Amino acid sequence: MTINQVFEILKDAGGIRAARIITDNVKNPSHLRVWFMARALRRGVPVAKIIHQKWFYGLPFYTNKYTLDPRPDTETLVAAVIADNPQNPKILDLGTGTGCIIISLVKNIHGATGTAVDISRRAIRVARRNTKNFDLSNKIKITRASFGAPRAVREKFDIIVSNPPYIAIGDPRVDAGAKHDPKLALYAAHGGNAAYEQIAKNAKNWLKKSGRIYVEIGAGAGDAVKKIFESNRWKFVRAERDLSGITRVLVFTI
Repeated sequence: MTINQVFEILKDAGGIRAARIITDNVKNPSHLRVWFMARALRRGVPVAKIIHQKWFYGLPFYTNKYTLDPRPDTETLVAAVIADNPQNPKILDLGTGTGCIIISLVKNIHGATGTAVDISRRAIRVARRNTKNFDLSNKIKITRASFGAPRAVREKFDIIVSNPPYIAIGDPRVDAGAKHDPKLALYAAHGGNAAYEQIAKNAKNWLKKSGRIYVEIGAGAGDAVKKIFESNRWKFVRAERDLSGITRVLVFTI
């Protein structure tokens, strides 16, 4: 099967852009694999889940069905931390998934080291794989823990970052691609606020007095999340908007 034949089959299944990305990243696929990829495209599976790669903050990350695909909106979170110009920070990433946030921060901040936690064993495997791929295993520790447990982490950090699950259970406004992401990484109880409630309650145990926490939020959730943190005696620092002008990141300190 020639590359042109592969391209035409994939184009018919998922469009020109999807066909181009796949043919650029998958070399010499078998007939059977082409059939599986075309079938996946027709089912609406995102290209990243097919080629197991998604670029984020200029870096290629391995991803699979057990992790949330990195999204451009989350780059706002990374940029917000870097903009504060931290010096040799210790960073804690809550709900790391692929590890894209902590890895991007450690790659771009001189002297940064980190710890990343996730409740999913399969997500931890993906994060460790990415950490190894970027030769950062000596700078980033990946561990299984729940940010709902006050003693999940036993250290103090300069910076805490999190892109927690924040979609309300049953919310119909989920794009087609997200339907192929793990529900654990997407949905939260209490109208999508349960993870923020846990983080706001417990994260003070893990942050130095001069430190800051940066959390990603969903569109229109700013007031509700701000109220949750302020009711737990966090001090609001600022909000950051994504490229679409939507408030995407809130920053707090103790």
